[in-house]
Amino acid sequence: MSRLGRRLEKMVYVLFAGAWTVVAFGGIAASAASSSTNYQLIEPSLGGTGLLQSQSANYQAQESGGIIGVGTSSAPTAVQIQAGHQTTNDPALSIGILTGNPSFTTFSPTSTATATSQFEVSDYTSYGYIVQLFGTPPTNSGGFKIAPMATNGSPQIGTNQYGINLVANTLPTTFGANPNFGQFGAGGAAATNYNTPNSYRYVSGDVIAQGAQSSGNIIYTISYIVNVTDITPGGQYTSTQNIICTATY
Repeated sequence: MSRLGRRLEKMVYVLFAGAWTVVAFGGIAASAASSSTNYQLIEPSLGGTGLLQSQSANYQAQESGGIIGVGTSSAPTAVQIQAGHQTTNDPALSIGILTGNPSFTTFSPTSTATATSQFEVSDYTSYGYIVQLFGTPPTNSGGFKIAPMATNGSPQIGTNQYGINLVANTLPTTFGANPNFGQFGAGGAAATNYNTPNSYRYVSGDVIAQGAQSSGNIIYTISYIVNVTDITPGGQYTSTQNIICTATY
């Protein structure tokens, strides 16, 4: 490596202190009670008390599913039932940052820098959601940007390269994680282009995660990589990232 390359290697570093903005929106209509001309089903109580009834003019049922009636039933794609005692029929969708401001170590033309962050989506009785990531690639004070990966690819040491995915990886090292569904099993996933181990990409505005049904709480891990050349300008590199979660129908 040239003297200039060695000097720049020592100078190139980053504190990835992104200003994370979280937005969740989308007008989701509340679920209506099941009904016909002569019959209406008011949400039943699954418990020992059986306080709520299904009834018509000539019929009444006192529901009780035992003292404990909790759990989740789901179909593979778009249907899920949450069981419990007098659960609300109001839909809810929220998103939050669990670990933001990921920090890289010193960039080097001889190795790939990595970092991770986490966010959580809570989705209850909605039709589903998409999560988009908007922002800039790491940029130094002089305006030099690490090139975002416009197409999926693997880490290439010695090139200017910035990319992410949302799964567990083994290259350039073992890092990252698959979506964590907790006790609810499934319901959301990393989106196409961000769901393949060891394959990275970054296009601002891309959908990076999505769910087609109510899914409880899901924790997503974003895995970041950066590669630089031996003549990449030195300095402190920062990036601003905005996460937007939108309800779908």
